[in-house]
Amino acid sequence: MFNNNTHIYQQIFDECVRADEELDTVQPAVSIYGSARIPANTPEYAFAERLARQFADAGFTVLSGGGPGIMEAANKGAYAGSGISVGLNIVLPREQVPNPYQNIALHFNHFASRKAMFVQHAVAYVILPGGFGTLDELFETLTLVQTGKIPPRPIILSGKAFWQGLVDWLREQVLGKGLISESDFALIRQIEQEDEIVAAVRAVCMGR
Repeated sequence: MFNNNTHIYQQIFDECVRADEELDTVQPAVSIYGSARIPANTPEYAFAERLARQFADAGFTVLSGGGPGIMEAANKGAYAGSGISVGLNIVLPREQVPNPYQNIALHFNHFASRKAMFVQHAVAYVILPGGFGTLDELFETLTLVQTGKIPPRPIILSGKAFWQGLVDWLREQVLGKGLISESDFALIRQIEQEDEIVAAVRAVCMGR
């Protein structure tokens, strides 16, 4: 058991080192999170594509999970723009097939190393509708900022109809019971329009 765990830890370390070497050259970057299960003919897909295109044209590299759905839309938009499209692909027994819209395609066997790259190499995080994986990425990012493990950075939820129930629950139950503070709750920003999201990130991260 010890030897097997050591092997896994070494794999995670090696994946981080390899990805760091690639991602250090493509800053600043924005991580866009969202579901692999969103079809291409949906408003959510079109929104992610437009948003990523605007980020790319504003000088940002776009990081996505590299798979289908929202991830593909984000890569597709950035790929069509003037920025760099990066896919942080995870090796899974099903669902995750790398999309073709990646200037840089990195592959990970471990979620730990993949999520570390999303967090460490982005100046902002945009969270679009998604499932367990997207929620995991959202709450890990919130926790890292809350605990001071990474500097404060924009964490933006977009898709009010999808997210409002969660935001209300956090306000009423988690904040209401004193389990987080007002400053913790304020880490979450809700912005609906693509241009307003890009402008908010530019204002905070690029001073313009």
